[in-house]
Amino acid sequence: MQARMKNPVFVLPEAMQALLALGKASSKGLPAKTIQLVHLRASQINGCGVCVDMHARELKAHGETDVRLFGVAAWRDTPFFTEAERAALALTEEGTRICDRGEPVSDEVWAEAAKHYDEQQLAALVLNIAQINLWNRVNVMSKSVALGRAWTADDMKAAG
Repeated sequence: MQARMKNPVFVLPEAMQALLALGKASSKGLPAKTIQLVHLRASQINGCGVCVDMHARELKAHGETDVRLFGVAAWRDTPFFTEAERAALALTEEGTRICDRGEPVSDEVWAEAAKHYDEQQLAALVLNIAQINLWNRVNVMSKSVALGRAWTADDMKAAG
């Protein structure tokens, strides 16, 4: 597999800076594992190999178990996730698959998320879902290639 082009965020480094700043600002108030689960699930839906690989590795680094990692794609049918994580994953799926239904994000899914997250956390969750979808689309369109390992400073230099 070969990339079509350098990743656009390396071609336009100001975009990378802006996205990193958004990621930092939108991570406040949510557990790191929840953010990574959201990123992994959206990336699975969008078929972004780079992000699936990266976020699975980040979850492992945060101490996530293989059982839960393997269960993310079928979270509804496994007992491995908390009610709050299930609400975040449901919101992620509906927020990612916005064209698949008449009402992209149902009131029921929103209300369940609102039971577990306050307004600031919901804002962070919405921004994280939107941001990972942006990253997925950038990587999929440019055919960015998963490395099968953590990125290094040399990888970043080579990509940019």
